[in-house]
Amino acid sequence: MEKRSLKRKIVTLKAEIVSCGKSYAGFIENISEDGIYMITAPTETEISFLTGTTLGLKFQLPSGGTQNLHCKVMWSYKTPPHGLTHSIGMEIINPPPEYKEFLKTL
Repeated sequence: MEKRSLKRKIVTLKAEIVSCGKSYAGFIENISEDGIYMITAPTETEISFLTGTTLGLKFQLPSGGTQNLHCKVMWSYKTPPHGLTHSIGMEIINPPPEYKEFLKTL
């Protein structure tokens, strides 16, 4: 049974998580008006994204502009076999109008 209220759109967007003064690269895999699923790039050290944590997310739009979002981690798990990448589901906190306009172009 589907829990999501809004339909996800499949994308491949280079993104960056900013949390506690550190940046983590990754790729957004799917996106909706109120949520994002992304996978982080491999890191040399183990990190964790705790459920409920708020963080910044920025990514480049196909038009060349940059979109900055404020998100809350809804779930996260280390990706096997080495746990050096993460799959993360995030809720977008107060999506800005320009983000909603971007979604209409997908």
